[in-house]
Amino acid sequence: MVLKSICERIIGATCSSKSSVETIDNSQVPASLKVGSGESKYPNTSLWSGFFPSGVLVSETHSEPSPSEKKAVYFGNSGWAAAVWKVVNSGSMRRFQERVLGTGRTEISSSDGDIWLLGVCHNISQQESTANVDTRNEFAAFEQDFSSKILVTYRKGFDAIGDSKYTSDVNWGCMFRSSQMLVAQALLFHKLGRSWRKNIDKPLDKEYIEILQSFGDSEASAFSIHNLLQAGKDYGLAVGSWVGPYAMCRTWEVLARNQRETDNLAEQPLPMAIYVVSGDEDGERGGAPVVCIEDASKRCSDFSRGKLVWTPLLLLVPLVLGLDKINPRYIPLLQSIFKFPQSLGILGGKPGASTYLIGVQGDKALYLDPHEVQQVVNINGESQETSTSSYHSNVIRHIPLDSIDPSLAIGFYCRDKDDFDDFCSRASKLAEESNGAPLFTVAQSWRFLSQTASNNGPGGNLGFQDDDSVDMDVANEAGNNEDDWQLL
Repeated sequence: MVLKSICERIIGATCSSKSSVETIDNSQVPASLKVGSGESKYPNTSLWSGFFPSGVLVSETHSEPSPSEKKAVYFGNSGWAAAVWKVVNSGSMRRFQERVLGTGRTEISSSDGDIWLLGVCHNISQQESTANVDTRNEFAAFEQDFSSKILVTYRKGFDAIGDSKYTSDVNWGCMFRSSQMLVAQALLFHKLGRSWRKNIDKPLDKEYIEILQSFGDSEASAFSIHNLLQAGKDYGLAVGSWVGPYAMCRTWEVLARNQRETDNLAEQPLPMAIYVVSGDEDGERGGAPVVCIEDASKRCSDFSRGKLVWTPLLLLVPLVLGLDKINPRYIPLLQSIFKFPQSLGILGGKPGASTYLIGVQGDKALYLDPHEVQQVVNINGESQETSTSSYHSNVIRHIPLDSIDPSLAIGFYCRDKDDFDDFCSRASKLAEESNGAPLFTVAQSWRFLSQTASNNGPGGNLGFQDDDSVDMDVANEAGNNEDDWQLL
């Protein structure tokens, strides 16, 4: 009843009881909010069910749902459903979330250690014996780095998606937005470098504007939610439905391939190959994913239509690191991922609410939150500084690493072959330190991997050296951890 009273106060402050029900366009309400939609049998009931009155039941699943098993909310009263949807679509959405779920913590303390943000260490934990001004300067540098990362959030008021009447992705598009943020950082690193910072005192870079334009909310923008939905149909993507990390990664692979078939090579919106790393050669089963060097080389060759031996490469590694919660043994490995110079962070967050994790401080993950509802913007106009401000945030939120959803995806950007070799070396060393349960492993080829596994026999360790003599030990034990590795 507490939640109901909160909702009523919010609704009363934003709209009249009459208009909140009667002006709702039912076609705009996500399928998960419509009365009587979807299935009603779920193994896990969320904390919401303890708050909502008897007329409302909220259930969710923490693994990637099938097209027929999306995040569902069932309302016993259509007027109440419409009223809640009015809140969701209003400017009170953030206040509503904070009152019910609590705010993401924003305090950062130097006593908690240094911060790693997408491969860059910010030494904010310097001893007091050194000048305090150094610590302040370092923290200011961290804040500028954080606020320069591109934020993509829920939008409302864009052109309808396909044949639907949806003009907003509120309450269902957070994974789309999180993935857009990851790819946006890859484009920033590729075109402007990791050291680039948004400076309000200088004219905006042309490349930066072009990147933001590619994530606009219309079919004309290469990486819009409209085009992602179209590309991901074979993976169950549908308007108004939630999607998991694996399907999202595969969707980006399809979208990039479709654009490569229609656009001039020199003018492609995504000037890099995409490699979705999987657990076996067929690419669809679980087990510790294997970064196969031959596969990566083939992706680069295909991307350049055989003209180049190697090209810039975006690696996406979807993982399932537990059942209801993440297995604690993977936490140190996830912390190390943010130290890779190639790091693009993690698509993850809380169960059922995707965020974009971009940094780590001790046992805390720093993230950008896509759940703020903003009006669609057009950055082609003259007032670009105003319109681009909605793509950044200086609010530093964090959550405990052990509370993130076990279903996630890690991203890496390798500028060239030397950068990829450095990535493989770091990944192999991390796998060696994993006590037989790596996040992923590295192999020269699937054939070599199979031969080595056969020679070593069950339970043996796999190791090899590539042509550049980079030591890449592969532990095959992870593929046998049936309790933790699920079908992706």
